[in-house]
Amino acid sequence: MTKTADAFTQGKAFIPFITCGDPDLETTARLVRAMAAAGADLIELGVPFSDPTAEGPVIQAANERALRAGTTTDKIFGLVQDLRRDVTIPIVFMTYANVVFSYGTDRFLARSREIGMQGLILPDVPFEEKGEFDGKCKEYGLDLISLIAPTSEDRIGRIAREASGFVYCVSSLGVTGVRSEITTDIGKMVSLVKKEQDIPCAVGFGISTPDQAKKMAQYADGVIVGSAIMKLVAKYGKDAEPFVAEYVRGMKEAVREGK
Repeated sequence: MTKTADAFTQGKAFIPFITCGDPDLETTARLVRAMAAAGADLIELGVPFSDPTAEGPVIQAANERALRAGTTTDKIFGLVQDLRRDVTIPIVFMTYANVVFSYGTDRFLARSREIGMQGLILPDVPFEEKGEFDGKCKEYGLDLISLIAPTSEDRIGRIAREASGFVYCVSSLGVTGVRSEITTDIGKMVSLVKKEQDIPCAVGFGISTPDQAKKMAQYADGVIVGSAIMKLVAKYGKDAEPFVAEYVRGMKEAVREGK
């Protein structure tokens, strides 16, 4: 059985994110397969939501396009079920508490497990309020991925002790989006996590170039990229597959160099 942590067993991991249904689910399916073939170690699938508070303008716009295209949670479950015929790497959902609540928490998690998902990221659920989801995720054999931010320092120990799958280290304050420079001391964040638990740490928010990826991979076990990929999708739409595949290949090489 595939586990979230399997993404980190072959060295430094590259983790791309895409919003499901932008521009349509057929394109999403092609992109997931292309990213897996290009070397992605784990894929984050965004379930679109009308008020994605952690997202910057690029992913917000992707959410809007996906919803306008008629993307629903049920259709996304169907998409993943189909992908699981040949895509074997770990896949996690990234969405918002409201999406899970409105679908029905048990129903959402049971279906996620049934179709072969490994975990769930809920950026709007703070550590102190994760109890209602964490127990349920464990019940269904899914990892609820914990996030730590540059402002979490006094809480990192507590968050790390209870983390499962991997820890998502947020590299910058604010929302997702491409940044020209990342100044957060990622090495310190990672060492605080590892002091509590030997669990993989992946860095996300703001990373877009191979140089940034290589630098971040020197300190962390993996690198997460979303907005830079969704910019390519916004630009090329249904023809984005070769551009996204080329980008993922380049980023994967950079991450592997950042030993």
